[in-house]
Amino acid sequence: MAYDEDHAELLRAALHDEPGITEKKMFGGLCFLKNGNMVCGVHKDGGMARVGKEAEASALEIEGISPLSFTGRKMGGMVDVDAGVFEDEGLRTQIVEMALAYARTLPPKVAKPKKAR
Repeated sequence: MAYDEDHAELLRAALHDEPGITEKKMFGGLCFLKNGNMVCGVHKDGGMARVGKEAEASALEIEGISPLSFTGRKMGGMVDVDAGVFEDEGLRTQIVEMALAYARTLPPKVAKPKKAR
């Protein structure tokens, strides 16, 4: 398994009442999207959240949150969430709310039609 299913279930529960949430496998894990925009997700070693560049510094002050870098290059506005954050309801709620707050500011993504072959 590429990610911890228990962690995915915790995020599902946290996002349960939010309209427009879907799931998509990506980054070797599972991401949760609001109206097509990434909110957060789980991967092999924990998870990630898209909090936006304006809230990134505040997110990094939370214990267990660090800059996200899948390829060795920092991804601005994205943070890595260690496994301990999933176990702490207060920290998990805080980072999910930060990610949702950012996602709510983004316009919905419209699916592009696939080209006929």
